[in-house]
Amino acid sequence: MMEAWPAMAWILVLLSVSDWLTIAQGRDFTMKDIVRLHPSTTPHPGGFKCFTCQDAADNYECNRWAPDVYCPKDTGYCYTLHMMDNHGDSVSVTKRCSTLENCRFTGCINITHNGFQVCTSCCEGNICNVLVPRNDSSAMFSFATPLGSSGGRLLPAVLHLFPLVIISSCWTCLRVK
Repeated sequence: MMEAWPAMAWILVLLSVSDWLTIAQGRDFTMKDIVRLHPSTTPHPGGFKCFTCQDAADNYECNRWAPDVYCPKDTGYCYTLHMMDNHGDSVSVTKRCSTLENCRFTGCINITHNGFQVCTSCCEGNICNVLVPRNDSSAMFSFATPLGSSGGRLLPAVLHLFPLVIISSCWTCLRVK
């Protein structure tokens, strides 16, 4: 009776392994599997990431909890909307991947009914939206060199594309009372 137990154990192990191999071989890899297994591989040519958050309390909270995912194929820029009170303290930070159309209006505007200032910026480059715009000189469309090329600092090469108007981006301002 004792001699049958090791043989039965081996049979059970082999059956488990064969079931596992069937399951593993029967499933096709998806794009998510490839990105998860090979993080340096982008899901599409030119793939990039942006810090992404919606109405975070400040820049630190936004960047700290931003999901580490690639931007959709139809986007090419990182967008940031930063709302501040009349003392310059953050009220809300929103960051996301964006199309060129959504980056047309960058700059700062004062919201007179609540005393807030809203600044928006766009940038091109992998995780280029580390910082938030605080004034007209940082609320712009910019191209940035990758992190690490100058001792870890971002080197913006400024390119003003459009006037400092925020009409399409300011719907969030109206929600805050």
